[in-house]
Amino acid sequence: MKSFTVAAVVLALIATPTLAQGRRGGGGGDDKKTEKKPQIDEKAYKAALDRIPEPKEKYDPWGVTKPAPDPAKKPK
Repeated sequence: MKSFTVAAVVLALIATPTLAQGRRGGGGGDDKKTEKKPQIDEKAYKAALDRIPEPKEKYDPWGVTKPAPDPAKKPK
């Protein structure tokens, strides 16, 4: 009988934190609220993209890991 009581207490302690995640009518009304998103100005967006200068050299993200090619050696 003592082991049954201990098992019941352990199960009650394990199940208690799961009640905090469930919906219980009171709180959690965040789903009903709608947030107003700002309007995107396409003309200003395209103008900002046009102001970005084009790179003169192509970017190589692995450039620092590879050794620089030796100009004396020519590829076959």
